[in-house]
Amino acid sequence: MIPVDKAVVVRYEKGEERFEILVDPERAWEIKEKKDITLITNLDDILASLDVYKDARKGERASESEVQKHFNSDDKKYIIFKIITDGEMHLTTDQKRRMQEEKKRKIINLIASQAIDPTTNLPHPVSRIERAIEEAGVHIDPLKPAERQVDEIVDKLRPIIPIKIAKARIEVKIPAQYASRVYGYLKQLKPVKTDWLNDGSLSAVIEIPAGMQTEVFDKLNSMTHGTVYSKLIQVI
Repeated sequence: MIPVDKAVVVRYEKGEERFEILVDPERAWEIKEKKDITLITNLDDILASLDVYKDARKGERASESEVQKHFNSDDKKYIIFKIITDGEMHLTTDQKRRMQEEKKRKIINLIASQAIDPTTNLPHPVSRIERAIEEAGVHIDPLKPAERQVDEIVDKLRPIIPIKIAKARIEVKIPAQYASRVYGYLKQLKPVKTDWLNDGSLSAVIEIPAGMQTEVFDKLNSMTHGTVYSKLIQVI
């Protein structure tokens, strides 16, 4: 189950009938948008409570017979799906403010990891992206997944700062004494190619989100005590 303090109310109303559930907002948003019941694989991943309510905030539950009669089904997954897809999500002012702030922070970090200044091929500092978002007056949708908002927001930032989403292809060479240890980290980055050289050193080409260059270089320098060789081959 998701924590109650992270859940929002979805309210389904028809005539005088009202049913409410407590849901994870992002998961519910995706289900509502795609109208795909197969996205519900485990109710515990979506709900803060398996109960269907007449008034969730007051803790007033709807009886199972009422729910089954209205939806003409006792299939809990189907009932939850119908409430999400046909109902409306209700956020309190505090929930909306908190979720917008959390979503804004996630979007800023995603942009910082994926984008560069195309005039220098260097990542933008987080603080610069944050200022540009404020200056552009970007609206953050508290329900829409952060990943789905990045491209649109980057487009709105272009009049403010030079920015583009890109990948960086980098060549690295790891001295023999650190090669085995660093190899595990490089595998996580899914290298384009790796070559073990005759002297035991490791040569690799990695392709990463361009904004992660500093993070990856810092990690490799730390693991090799500054002896790694690295060269930016191409920004794609």
